[in-house]
Amino acid sequence: MTPLRTASRSLTRALVLIGALLVGLAPALPAHAEPTLPEIESQIAKEWNQLEPLIEEYNKVHGELKKLQKKAAALDAKLQPLRMTVEVTRTRVGVIAAEYYKGGRNTEVNALLASGSPQQFAEQLMILQQIAHGKQEQISATSEAKAKFDVEKAALDKAIADQKAKDEEMAKKKQAIEADMSKLQALRLKAYGSGAPGGSYKIGSLCPATAIGGKGQTAATWACKQIGKSYVYGADGPDHFDCSGLTQWAWAKAGVSLSHYTKAQWGEGTRVSTPQTGDLVFFYPNDGLHHVGMYVGTVNGRRVMVHAPHTGDVVRMAYIDTMPLAGYVRPS
Repeated sequence: MTPLRTASRSLTRALVLIGALLVGLAPALPAHAEPTLPEIESQIAKEWNQLEPLIEEYNKVHGELKKLQKKAAALDAKLQPLRMTVEVTRTRVGVIAAEYYKGGRNTEVNALLASGSPQQFAEQLMILQQIAHGKQEQISATSEAKAKFDVEKAALDKAIADQKAKDEEMAKKKQAIEADMSKLQALRLKAYGSGAPGGSYKIGSLCPATAIGGKGQTAATWACKQIGKSYVYGADGPDHFDCSGLTQWAWAKAGVSLSHYTKAQWGEGTRVSTPQTGDLVFFYPNDGLHHVGMYVGTVNGRRVMVHAPHTGDVVRMAYIDTMPLAGYVRPS
């Protein structure tokens, strides 16, 4: 073998050895790992904890606007008869006044001749004056009542205008909320495919799990019947629900009216430490009290509820101890 060929082979072996050493020393590039299901659930919980207070604020603003509009409609219904009474009464008095004064003394003479005697004329004149006086009093009383309603309606109209402005502001936030919710939905579909997120809709075989009778039982039974229906924020049934919309709708079936707003429902009953079937259960005391469900009994020694969890999910049973508990309220 020639010295040139020997040197070439030695150089090749050296380059291969150096390459192998460089490969060994180079840091390995991390492979892109897909998030695990627990990581996705944690991300959803974190983002939803920021979104749900906005949704509940939307419910509050929209609910207050509807109440004001309903109050305005009722007030306007009261004003309409008053308006008519004032106009009719004024017209009648105007006719009386015109008939009495248009002829001057000729009216008195004609009345005297028609009456047949001065006494009858005096009586007729007195009756005419009494009628006119009574009508004037009626006008005055009606006008005062109408003025009172007008002042109240003006204040109500202003309140409605202010509330509509808030409603429009929330409508702008709605676009951002919907965009974020679409991202959450995409995460859920990626995690669960077309199957049910979060496992089975029910815990145990019965819902309500504990029967007590009464209005609480009625409300809980209706809440249980909604299991499987989709979560839609701002919805209060009968096909879609958000958390406070579900509890409002179910308790309405028991004849009890609740607001479509979690914080309002917190004050629409009696606080209790030991829940009964149908009681409302509230969560996130340190984050604005923005979620509510309905207690339906115990399964395997753990308290369970029916609730509308969040976007991408459905009405379902869940263990109460999976979220930060604020307390229980028994609607009244």
